[in-house]
Amino acid sequence: MTACPAPSPTHERSHGAAHVTLRSGPNGGRLDRLHQQGSARAFLHPGAAGPEIVLLNTSGGLTGGDRLSLRLDLDPGCRATGTTQTAERAYRSTGAAACVTVHHRVAAGAHLDWLPQETILFDGSHLSRETTIDLAQDASCLMLESVVLGRAAMGETVARTTLRDTRRITRAGRPVLIEPLHLSTEALTAGPAILQGARAFATLALVAQGAEDAVGRIRAELTEAGVTAGASGFDGRLVIRLMAGDGWPLRRQVMRLVRALRPGPLPRVWQN
Repeated sequence: MTACPAPSPTHERSHGAAHVTLRSGPNGGRLDRLHQQGSARAFLHPGAAGPEIVLLNTSGGLTGGDRLSLRLDLDPGCRATGTTQTAERAYRSTGAAACVTVHHRVAAGAHLDWLPQETILFDGSHLSRETTIDLAQDASCLMLESVVLGRAAMGETVARTTLRDTRRITRAGRPVLIEPLHLSTEALTAGPAILQGARAFATLALVAQGAEDAVGRIRAELTEAGVTAGASGFDGRLVIRLMAGDGWPLRRQVMRLVRALRPGPLPRVWQN
């Protein structure tokens, strides 16, 4: 687990936690429990692919010492989408990391689409994040994580950053996909072995029975100009990795892939 030291008492920090539980019911499930505190909020909307749970950080972004905890629990048979209202922003830190913990539980026969919008890293940012999705033996999920190094349209550049981002999917307590990422200032200019000048990158993973059968169909969707991407699949897993010189072409490619991998339209907040 990532250690998050206590922030300096001389600066005001934001703390937030949101926890939503869905109970089995019609149209993918119904709300059973909603807990929110501090800077975290959660909203539910009906959706074509089950309820859409929209999570929001009201502090407007993350900086050193901030803490954010997000959790979704889906009871047996539920189907839902979890997303964020807008892109999360990691601002310059003077020392400690901003710490984000995302932990979802998907019970037997349930399915979760975890589709947060982009995380934008600003110059000097320091972010530590852990995302864990615990699946029951016959549960499934679609997981997305996108990172953008500054906004090209705003003339922003990132010369210094530290990102520790661990994504973990388990099935019945056993690891299915583990992806630890450590992006440092040195990696920004490390050449083809790392980013090769890319300003945006993403991973999209489907864990479900027969997910590997979609590899050919998904490769045919990797057509966005300016995006380098590849897809592989094996043993109930489909993993797609993408890099681009800017966040917009990456987002367009991701949207095309999400439409191909789940029923119904994109989450409502993605279409604004």
